[in-house]
Amino acid sequence: MVNPDTDHVDHDTTPPANKGMLVVAGVLLALPMIALAWVGSYARIEPKLAGFPFFIWYQFLWVFLCSACTYGAYQIVVKARPHRPMRPHHFRRHRHEQSEEAGR
Repeated sequence: MVNPDTDHVDHDTTPPANKGMLVVAGVLLALPMIALAWVGSYARIEPKLAGFPFFIWYQFLWVFLCSACTYGAYQIVVKARPHRPMRPHHFRRHRHEQSEEAGR
């Protein structure tokens, strides 16, 4: 079936990424590294939480915050780099060419 909206598009190239969103993703990935590398900001005993000194529970809290930042960065990158779906007949032709090459 011919679709005039997608058949004129080169399906072998990807559309450009949204660079602003990629910068935000990079900042999200950098936050945990900066927060934990800046030891002077949490190298103290008070305030204690359930008997644990601040420097212990602060680092433990970043285990979960780092996971959240990584997941958020992943979601942003997925949205920033749009995917152009392949045409079904293009996919079949490509697989057929691969199977011919494998048989040689």
